[in-house]
Amino acid sequence: MDAVRETLDTIALEERQRATQRDVEARRAGRTVLLVGGLWAISVGVLLTWSSRRQLLTLSQDYESSLAQVRAQADALRASEVRLESRVAQRTAELTAANRELEAFSYSVSHDLRSPLRAIDGFAQAIREDEGERMSSDSLQLLTRLQGAATRMGQLIDDLLRLSRVSRAELKCEPVDLSALATSVAQELRQRDPGRDATFSIQPGLSARGDPRLLRVVLENLLGNAWKFTSKRSGAHIEFFSETAGGVTHYAVRDNGVGFDMAYAGKLFSPFQRLHKATEYPGTGIGLATVQRIVHRHGGVIEAQSTRGEGATFRFSLQEALP
Repeated sequence: MDAVRETLDTIALEERQRATQRDVEARRAGRTVLLVGGLWAISVGVLLTWSSRRQLLTLSQDYESSLAQVRAQADALRASEVRLESRVAQRTAELTAANRELEAFSYSVSHDLRSPLRAIDGFAQAIREDEGERMSSDSLQLLTRLQGAATRMGQLIDDLLRLSRVSRAELKCEPVDLSALATSVAQELRQRDPGRDATFSIQPGLSARGDPRLLRVVLENLLGNAWKFTSKRSGAHIEFFSETAGGVTHYAVRDNGVGFDMAYAGKLFSPFQRLHKATEYPGTGIGLATVQRIVHRHGGVIEAQSTRGEGATFRFSLQEALP
């Protein structure tokens, strides 16, 4: 029994020694792991710090490059603005000079050209009165043509001056009763030719915001054209009304006169363009160009539709239409 007990004690002692050894080895291994882990963490930190510094350096360089580009673009923009302002100033000066020349031309037209025309017409009338009885029919016809040419030239000068004035006149916008203006123009047309078989239909309550003087010129031309181009039709009918489409109000003058071929509609609003012979329907070809210029100055548009032999409709809009 004692031998067995000694053997068991020896085994227990050896187990305790092995346990103590394993504990020492475990502690040593733990310290090694901690040391390796610390070294790894330090290495990773160093690498991250180096990488971050490199990234920051790259970002800084990119920022400086972008900033330089922005500064270069800003400098280029400022230089462009300076050039643009210089060009605007130059164009303004040129426009001012052109307006002065136009005013001088208008003065010349209204005075220097009218005087010879008045002289031609006056001399022709004096010849007719003094020598008419002794002149042949051919000579009298030539004299009539001479006076007619002088009259047409005077009308052309008047229309050119009107076109010039409406292009340069200052707009004085205010509420305008278009129905009242149209009624007044229609009455004047009737007074000129009271025997005409023609009726007017004017929609009441039409109003707009614009220059009343210039808008009257628009209606004088459009209604006057309708009156002229229905002169050979029995039962002529002329309308003035409004239509609204897409939130935009269009004012229209419609007639049942001779109309025109839509293939030539592009020429209507150009100065001196006529779609009918002057011997059939007198005029200078300036009226619709004047109308278009006035409408454009009011921020609107104008268009025409027609069927040859059935009449025409002219529609125009203005920037501000009152209900």
